[in-house]
Amino acid sequence: MPEDDNAERSVAPAMWRGWMKHCPACGHGRLLHHFLKINDRCKVCATELHHQRADDAPPYFTIVVVGHIIVPLMLIVEQRYQPAEWVHVALWVPLTILLSLWLLPKIKGSLVGLQWAMRMHGFGGHAD
Repeated sequence: MPEDDNAERSVAPAMWRGWMKHCPACGHGRLLHHFLKINDRCKVCATELHHQRADDAPPYFTIVVVGHIIVPLMLIVEQRYQPAEWVHVALWVPLTILLSLWLLPKIKGSLVGLQWAMRMHGFGGHAD
C-alpha cells in the first residue's frame, strides 16, 4: 500500500506501535524478528524498515529507565528493612537483568517508530 509522501505521520501512534513491536506504518506487521533484529520490510504493508538507525540509543535509554526504577527501589528497601548484602544481590541483579531484557526491544521499537514518523534516516523517501 503506497503512502502519500506528504501525508502527516503522527509521532505518538508510531512510537506506540513500535513499543508493541509492530510496524510503525500499519501497526499490524511484526517489527522485529529474533530479539532485536529489525525486519527489512513489513510483511503486511511493505514499508521498508531497513533505514532505521537506532544504534546505541536503545541500550542508553534502557539503562536510564532501569536505573531510575531500580535505584530508588533499592534505596527504599535498604532504608526500611536494612537487609543483608546477599539479599540485595539476590533481588536486584535478576530484577535489573529481567527489566533490561524486557524493555530493550520495546524501546528500540519506539525509537524506530519515532524515526519513521519524523522521516529520519531515509524513511522520508530521501537519503540523509
